[in-house]
Amino acid sequence: MKLALIQLDSAWEMKKINLERAAFFAGKSALENCDVVVFPELFTTGFSMNIPVIAEEGFGETASYLSALARQNSINLIAGFAMKAPGEGRARNMAVIYDRKGRPTATYTKMHSFPLVQENEFFIEGTGAAVFDIDTMPSSVFICYDLRFPELFRDVAGRVQAMFVIANWPSERKEHWEILLKARAIENQCFVIGVNRTGIDGNGIAYSGASRIFDPLGNVICAADDTEEFVTAEFNPAETDLTRSAFPFLP
Repeated sequence: MKLALIQLDSAWEMKKINLERAAFFAGKSALENCDVVVFPELFTTGFSMNIPVIAEEGFGETASYLSALARQNSINLIAGFAMKAPGEGRARNMAVIYDRKGRPTATYTKMHSFPLVQENEFFIEGTGAAVFDIDTMPSSVFICYDLRFPELFRDVAGRVQAMFVIANWPSERKEHWEILLKARAIENQCFVIGVNRTGIDGNGIAYSGASRIFDPLGNVICAADDTEEFVTAEFNPAETDLTRSAFPFLP
C-alpha cells in the first residue's frame, strides 16, 4: 500500500485555491503510483470557525470536486472539510473517503470538539466511528483532537489494519502529536497514519506538519518535516495481522 501524505499549507478560507492545489497533488500522487492520497482536517479553508464561509450544504461543490479527482486519477482519497445540513446553524467537521471510482464510501464526523477554541459552538460532534476498506485494507479515520481519546481507537481496533488521523495540530504541541500517534499504534497493534498541515493560518497559529506513519510495533516508517507538502511512503497492511498473531495482546 503506497500513500501520499499531503501536508497542505492551506490558504485561509480560500476553497478555490486549496482545491486547485489538491488537484495538483492528486495528479502527482497518481503519477507516483500511490494507492491513496490523504489531505488534512478542514484542508479547503484552514481551521476556521466562520461557518457561513467554510461550510457547504450536504455533498456540494467541494465533495463533487474531490469525487472527480479520485475518479480521474483512479486513486483512493481521504479529505477533511466542513459540511452542514439545510437549516442548521452549526456545521460538521468531517472526513470523507472516496474510492478509485470517485464514490464516497464512508464519512466520519469529528467526535471531540477542541475546547480551547469552543469548537463545539460552531460544529456538531459526531456520534460514531467509521470503518471502511481502502482497496482491501480495512481502515478507520479520526480527526485531530480525537487523538487524545484512546477509547475511540480501541473500539475499532479489532476491525481494521490501519487508522488515519487528519489534523490541524499546532506546532507548540508537536511532541504530543508524535507521542500520541505512536501510542495509538502500539496499543492497537496496527498502522497509524497522521497527516497534519504546515504553515501559519489566519489566526496566526503555526503548524509543524510532522506527518507520521507508525507500524503495529510503534516503529516510525515515515517522518515528514515542517515544510514539505508532498510525502510518500509504503507499507504492507498484512503486518498488522502478523503482529497480532505473534503478540496476542488485544482483548
